[in-house]
Amino acid sequence: MLTGKQLILATKPFAKEIRWKSWYYTLSSLFLLVGGLIGSMNFPFIIGRILCSIFSAMMLARFFIIFHDFQHHTILYKSFLANIIFTVFGVYMLSPPSIWKRSHNFHHNHNAKLYSASIGSYPIMTKQKFLEASEKERFFYLSVRSPINMLLAYFTTFMYGMCIQSFLSSPRRHWDSLVVLILHYTIAVFLFVHFGWLTWFLTFFVPFFLSHMLGSYLFYAQHNFPEVLFRSNEEWSYADAALYSSSFMKMNRVMQWTTANIGYHHIHHLNSRIPFYRLPETMANIKELQHPKVTTLKFSDIRKCLLLKVWDPEQNRMIGFAEM
Repeated sequence: MLTGKQLILATKPFAKEIRWKSWYYTLSSLFLLVGGLIGSMNFPFIIGRILCSIFSAMMLARFFIIFHDFQHHTILYKSFLANIIFTVFGVYMLSPPSIWKRSHNFHHNHNAKLYSASIGSYPIMTKQKFLEASEKERFFYLSVRSPINMLLAYFTTFMYGMCIQSFLSSPRRHWDSLVVLILHYTIAVFLFVHFGWLTWFLTFFVPFFLSHMLGSYLFYAQHNFPEVLFRSNEEWSYADAALYSSSFMKMNRVMQWTTANIGYHHIHHLNSRIPFYRLPETMANIKELQHPKVTTLKFSDIRKCLLLKVWDPEQNRMIGFAEM
C-alpha cells in the first residue's frame, strides 16, 4: 500500500497537462460566462434574464477554479495570453494576484496544522483554547466560521478580506487590492447609472453574490467535516493532511462540472499540479485514493459541517457547542 512520498510520486504521471484540453476548457468556459452575462442583460423575458444570471454565477464558480489551477502553474504555464486572461479575471473576481497566491500557497503548505496561522483558511481552535479565549476572540473566531459569513462572502471574505484588509495590512505589498476594489465599484456604478438597477442586479450583483457564497462554503466543507483530522505541527505530514484532512465531495454531474472537479479535494491537496480535468482519472487509477473522507451538498451533510466549532484533542475530532 502506497503512503507518504510514495503516494505523491504515484500521482506524478497525472500531473501533466494536456495543452489542448486546458485551452478548450478555459476558452469554452469563458465563452459560456460571457454568454451568460450578455443574456442577463439582453434576454427579452425577465425569467430568461434571471436564469442567465444564475448560469453566470455557476460559470464564475467554474472559471474561478480553472483560474485557481492556473495560479498553481498546473495549466497553461508561461502562456502570455493565459496570463492576461486570468489576471483580468482575478481582478474581476475581487482576488488580487498578490494576496490570492500568497494566502492560497500558505494554505496548501499548512493545511490541517493545529498551531499555524489561519492565512488562506478558516481558523481552528482547540476546545481548551476556545474556553480560555476572551469574548472578543471567541466572537471573531465564530464570526469567521459562521454560515452568515459564508452567505455574505462577497462582502466579508472577498471585498473586505481579500481587498480592504490586505491593503490596510500592507499597502506597499498589496497595492493591487486597492486598485481591484476601485475598478470593481467603477464597473458597478457604470452598470447602475447607464443600464439601470435591474441590469446591475442580474449582471453584476447576483453572479458575484452566488458564486462567492458557493466558493466560500465549498472551501469550508472540504476542510471542516465530521471525520476531518487536525495535527500538531510536530505530528503533521503533507500526505496525511491531504488524505485525512481534505474531503472528497460527492456531487451530481451538473455540480461536478460547475465546480470543475474541485470535489476531488484530497487528490488536489496531495498534488496540486494535477489539472482539474485529470483528477477523476487519477482517483480511478490509484486505489489508495479511492476511499477518501466523503461529504456531499445534501442539507444533512451541510448542517453537520456547519455545526462543527472546535477541535477536541481528547476525542480526536471536531465538536460543536452541544458537546462542549
